[in-house]
Amino acid sequence: MTTSGPVEAEAPASQRRTDLHWLAMRLFRGLGTVELEALRRHGLSLWGYDVLTEVADTPARTQLALGRALGLDKSKVVVVLDELESAGLVVRLPDPGDRRARIITATPEGRKVLASAAAELRSIEESLLNELGAEEGERLRATLAALTGGPLLRLRETHGC
Repeated sequence: MTTSGPVEAEAPASQRRTDLHWLAMRLFRGLGTVELEALRRHGLSLWGYDVLTEVADTPARTQLALGRALGLDKSKVVVVLDELESAGLVVRLPDPGDRRARIITATPEGRKVLASAAAELRSIEESLLNELGAEEGERLRATLAALTGGPLLRLRETHGC
């Protein structure tokens, strides 16, 4: 039998897996490594970026509400907010309705850093998605966004998580 091109070796089993958890973790780890380096250039950690994004998107939120929205323990929220506040990216002000609570707000510098970091992350993601082609890349992004909403919540409820 003759072939018209080079014979490709069969991929190792670890590269043929198709279970979603494994695929998602490979994507998470690979993309996370590249994005973490980009965020560090902006003075942010991955958690710092997530918290700053949430604060900028939904201002006038307490630390407790912020932790709930992100699914973070309140002690983790405090550590990340301390870092962001020290860098001048957020401020914590007393809640006029509850002196014990603090309202978190992004500073103008925080919004500037966030916009710059978000643009760099978008560029990184686009370079990855361009490997699939524009249409398929956008379809993947839309599919992942759809799965992380209601379907994932229903799955967790169904399995008692």
